[in-house]
Amino acid sequence: MKFYDREKELQLLHEIEVASHDNSQMTVLVGRRRIGKTKLLLKAIEGKPAVYLFVSRKSESILCQQFSEEAAHALKMPIGQYTHIADLLEHLMRLSQIQPFTLIIDEFQELAFINRAIIGDIQRVWDLNKDNSHINLMLSGSIYSMMRHIFENEKEPLFSRASHIINLRAFNIVTLKQILSDHNPNYTSEDLLALYSFTGGIAWYVELLINAKAYTFKKMVDTIFREQSLFINEGKHLLIEEVGKEYNIYFSILECIARGINTRGEIESAIGVKETGGYLGKLEKDFNLIAQQRPIFSKPSSKTVRYIIADNFLTVWFRFIYKHINYVESGNFTQLKEVVRRDYPTFSGMMLERYFRQTAKESGKYTDIGNFWDKKGNHEIDIILVNELEKTIRIGEVKRQKKNIDMKLLQEKISHFLSLYPHLQSYTHETIALDMQNM
Repeated sequence: MKFYDREKELQLLHEIEVASHDNSQMTVLVGRRRIGKTKLLLKAIEGKPAVYLFVSRKSESILCQQFSEEAAHALKMPIGQYTHIADLLEHLMRLSQIQPFTLIIDEFQELAFINRAIIGDIQRVWDLNKDNSHINLMLSGSIYSMMRHIFENEKEPLFSRASHIINLRAFNIVTLKQILSDHNPNYTSEDLLALYSFTGGIAWYVELLINAKAYTFKKMVDTIFREQSLFINEGKHLLIEEVGKEYNIYFSILECIARGINTRGEIESAIGVKETGGYLGKLEKDFNLIAQQRPIFSKPSSKTVRYIIADNFLTVWFRFIYKHINYVESGNFTQLKEVVRRDYPTFSGMMLERYFRQTAKESGKYTDIGNFWDKKGNHEIDIILVNELEKTIRIGEVKRQKKNIDMKLLQEKISHFLSLYPHLQSYTHETIALDMQNM
């Protein structure tokens, strides 16, 4: 699959590279596994002097030997032999005094597993040499919680050292449409919703499907939910790496949320754990895996909270693979695909709501985007789009088929909602009914 999107990120990386010719730059690139960090970095250094180093869990001395050879090959000059990462970095920074170049260290957080002291040594070398060198140092990592801890925790050596921290996001909806159009010009709304739901725009997942020529809903299901599919164990590998030894409790919580059990009380009742606040907090703030949803315009302190899995693919993985792991372990993928096809219409209805809210966000037209429900779970409204500057509000329902939208009931919900927020009475109101034809 060709390289898509990332124009803004490439422009920023180019500007940083140019700036490094005058002053050394340290850029941190974070983002969940499979999102396309390495491809972005390699694209950014095309045709430029650069050294790319990938950190694997080896002894520091063996890793240094490997890195020295790779640096010598990339820079076309002898580097020498080193046993400590910090000493090698210092040598490379001194070389950059004469010839500026980019140094990429991919999966940087792995250095902490090899030897925790390496991070402090790198901080010392950076502080001593950055003012006299012209290196463009780019550090990338996939374990979100560790990268955030290394660079954003004030007690850590590299805190405040990065000149830029870039959080790489998934492909936006415009890009997903472009990818589908390039490979299947006659794609349907069902195909687009499936690509969005199954991948969430994560670059590697999209590429796997495109390379398998899985451009339609049917072929995507056949590709993902089959024996030897790389998707089957992906959720487990991704999450165990992130959350560590207590993954069983985290997995149980995430499975509940994927099934629609999404309030703290409901989750605690379902998994039999009386206190889940700490786990939910870590899933949200440390691991960036879940998000809180509150009714639009509610106070941040409101206890009317629902949790969602922030990542579409993980929502799919827990809803269909982890929940039905017995089918996977018994090799009964035919039955698994039948379950997916049976439950997908309901599941994709929820994803369709997420799709339209994301589309609204990406449009940049609205100051507030959300949905609404009251404390009793009544008067639920799927989508509310507000432009405070233009004093407009669009309120509506989202269904796979428009015929299933009860406009009379929707108007009753809207009246109730507006009665709670008198300041909206003067806004220009529009009632919207969205279905798959509006995608």
